[in-house]
Amino acid sequence: MDCLGFLLAVHVHPADIQDRDGAKPTLDKLERLYPLLTIILAHGGYRGQLIHWVEEELGLKLEIVKRNDDVKGFEILPWRWIIERTFAWISRNRRMSKDFERLPETTEAWIDL
Repeated sequence: MDCLGFLLAVHVHPADIQDRDGAKPTLDKLERLYPLLTIILAHGGYRGQLIHWVEEELGLKLEIVKRNDDVKGFEILPWRWIIERTFAWISRNRRMSKDFERLPETTEAWIDL
């Protein structure tokens, strides 16, 4: 997603694939579609080898948006609320509230719609 919450690239994969591994095809697609892209923001689940892979393979910088350890309870994280808002927009569509599709490509098409 961009900084306004509009989808840039979508890749639906099976649930048995780790998010870090599933991110690689999406980031490849994103890099091809938007060659001027320089920074990607992600949550803590994408730490580790993916950061190095993005730098080496794509030449982009992957920044992790971290939660402040000093704060107890709920905290609005910068940029993260934009993604959560977009997920809420998508799930308001009755067809996207549950996964009814047989093929990942069909789910991607519905998300694009």
